Amino acid sequence: MAKQNIKPRVRAPKKINKGDIFEVKTLVTHRMESGQRKDKKTGKNYPRKIINKFTAVYDGSEVMKSIWHPAISANPYLAFYVVAGKSGPMKLTWTDDEGIEFTKEIKINVNG
Repeated sequence: MAKQNIKPRVRAPKKINKGDIFEVKTLVTHRMESGQRKDKKTGKNYPRKIINKFTAVYDGSEVMKSIWHPAISANPYLAFYVVAGKSGPMKLTWTDDEGIEFTKEIKINVNG
């Protein structure tokens, strides 16, 4: 399979105090196909290819899970909130219909 041009982008605060609620913003570049468009030459529908699942794991605990359906936009943006416990990694994973995973890991730095 050809390499896909998928670009996950994530923003979170650089400094967070323990117990603070902080926002994580994500944007992933992905050419979505709803499965409802037809090929003009063959008349057959293009196969559906969307990102159908998103998960965020912070310091070993799943803090966000989202299941998406064909109405999701191309290049989906998602923002969610997390309570700062301790410093640790946050792994964000987007999965498409072919089971291909796109992952971005960030470091959450908690003061106190």
